[in-house]
Amino acid sequence: MPLTPGDKAPSFALPTNGGAALSLEDLKGQTVVLYFYPKDMTPGCTTESEDFRDLAEDFKNAGAVIVGASKDSIKRHDKFVAKHALPFSLLSDENGTLCDDYGVWVLKKLYGREYMGIERATFVIDGQGVVQRIWRKVKVKGHAEDVLAAVQAL
Repeated sequence: MPLTPGDKAPSFALPTNGGAALSLEDLKGQTVVLYFYPKDMTPGCTTESEDFRDLAEDFKNAGAVIVGASKDSIKRHDKFVAKHALPFSLLSDENGTLCDDYGVWVLKKLYGREYMGIERATFVIDGQGVVQRIWRKVKVKGHAEDVLAAVQAL
């Protein structure tokens, strides 16, 4: 069943850019903005990540931690973070477990072709590990601002 607000967020412990690791347990007590995106270095994903980067201080002031997630490798994440000066962690979900747990590994269609891929989605998880807000099929323009407003309203 898909996650809905009020559900306990699926836990995770995954490697991140910079050779670190991060778990949901590490973030206990903080609001977590977990955003899933299809691929590093692509136009929409770059814009979305830069939008979150540009608002990172506002999220921090609201008591929130931003965490990105895709199936890209650590090496690719490291390049993406360096190129775009991203001040937050990117989870590497190469085996797809996190994507499956959050229901974002879905059948997609592009130009009549069907394939499996990551649905752009964002989850706001409170300090007790409960999902508070979910955005699915995200349109990049204005999304980071919408998420910030929701976090500030918590």
